Amino acid sequence: MSRRLNPLAFVGPGLLVAATGVGAGDLATASIAGSRLGTTVLWAVVVGAFLKYVLTEGLARWQLATGKSLLEGVVRHLGRATAWIFLVYLLIWSVAVGRALASACGVTAHALFPLFQDPVTGKVVFGVLHSLVGVVLVLVGGYRLFEKVMSAFIVIMFGTVVLTAGLLRPDLGSVLRGLVPTIPAVEGGLAWTVALLGGVGGTVTLLCYGYWIREEGRRGPKDLSACRIDLATGYVATAIFGLAMVVVGSTVEVEGGGAGLLVSLADRLEASVGTTVRWLFLVGAWGAVMSSLLGVWQSIPYLFADLWGMLSGRSAASPAAVDPRSVPYRGYLVFLGVFSTAGLFSSFVQIQKIYAILGALFIPMLAIVLLLLNGREELVGKRYRNSPWTRLVLWASLALFLMFGLMEIGPWR
Repeated sequence: MSRRLNPLAFVGPGLLVAATGVGAGDLATASIAGSRLGTTVLWAVVVGAFLKYVLTEGLARWQLATGKSLLEGVVRHLGRATAWIFLVYLLIWSVAVGRALASACGVTAHALFPLFQDPVTGKVVFGVLHSLVGVVLVLVGGYRLFEKVMSAFIVIMFGTVVLTAGLLRPDLGSVLRGLVPTIPAVEGGLAWTVALLGGVGGTVTLLCYGYWIREEGRRGPKDLSACRIDLATGYVATAIFGLAMVVVGSTVEVEGGGAGLLVSLADRLEASVGTTVRWLFLVGAWGAVMSSLLGVWQSIPYLFADLWGMLSGRSAASPAAVDPRSVPYRGYLVFLGVFSTAGLFSSFVQIQKIYAILGALFIPMLAIVLLLLNGREELVGKRYRNSPWTRLVLWASLALFLMFGLMEIGPWR
């Protein structure tokens, strides 16, 4: 009872989505966009966070109205073949994102603690260490320890990066003008604006929100208001973090990509405004990529366990299908931890490219699913089906992220 009366209980899973969704690629996208376009594209961060809110709210609305996970809804109403298709997609995505996150953790940790003369050795050692620590924390502590550790990372990543942006003393007028939607009339202006719209806030990890609210005991329509408050809090935090990254990027010239870009950006900040700001930014960047790694390690096995339950004949809504103590959950967690370390010997740029493409493909698929499932009154009830406003936003998300996907996979990239 005390947990339900605690107002902080309403914002936990939403902040978990925010912390998990902001990884090295998101930081890089925001900082590069800020460096190339300045603060004129700040509005894109706000709009992107709002679109992710609508998508995740639709997922929560489906689950609370039906008692089924969104994956079960897809398989039951769109065909069993979708389970196999998504399983293949999940395996590829998991390997790509796991490798990217382990690599990013290794690079940022080595920048903070340069214990090795060779940066590649530092990346590998620290990357393996971070991956294994993530596996052990999830195996030993379960959801409650995960929630507490993530709370600490949320304070670190948001506090340090926002403080860094404040210490740079951006022009308030320019910041306010950047919140007015405009497309910069420069080369690459449209592409980077669209990338910024889709680049902050997570992709596949949005699905994990449904399993986190189950851990919090939210299981019926009565909890929808709590989820909306929860998600609004999380995506406001995501927007603030993205705005801060654009501001930081707008102060210096940024080159490169991925985690290496973050270290380069920190070095340029040191040259411009001093060592303190460099360290603040690096700590925030490390907190962001480590929280993303831990969030993925804890949450993605839920998806595999849910799919395993459906493909093996069990109901996806049964506790056995999503039990974090089950063999499918723990087996996939170990799979993530082991295979992610193999990517430490690969090029981060190529890994990040695969990660970005897979993420760009996922959001349109999610928008289509929500339009189909939440649009049917016989499935969710009249009260919880998509409103005209929600349908408009979902169609806009579909168009926007399809454009983003084409930019990711097209020959002009």
